Formats: sequence, structure tokens, C-alpha cells
Amino acid sequence: MDLSGAIWRKSTRSSGNGGDCVEVADNLPGVVGVRDSKDRQGPVLTFAPASWAAFVRSVRRG
Repeated sequence: MDLSGAIWRKSTRSSGNGGDCVEVADNLPGVVGVRDSKDRQGPVLTFAPASWAAFVRSVRRG
């Protein structure tokens, strides 16, 4: 999957002290990428936008 055009942003739920940093790229058509900001060259999880939205809604509900 080509993620070269991904615009990564740090999750608002990530801590500011260098740990637990998750970045999300949701600017690409048909896919949402999630990666560890401490390992930017490492693996990326990809989700369908609807699946990612369902996950985020679930997390927000607790």
C-alpha cells in the first residue's frame, strides 16, 4: 500500500513526555494509517475509514 502521501498527526491521547505516541494519517482515500511515532520507519496498521471511525467512537465511550 502506498502511504507516501500520508500526512501524519500525533494523537491527542498521546502523552507529551515521549512515550505512548501514536500518529494517525487520515488524509488518504479509502485508508487510515496508524503508526508509532517513535518508530516512523516501522510497521503501519491500516484500517478502512468506517472501521477506524467505529474504533474511535468506541474508545471515546470508554
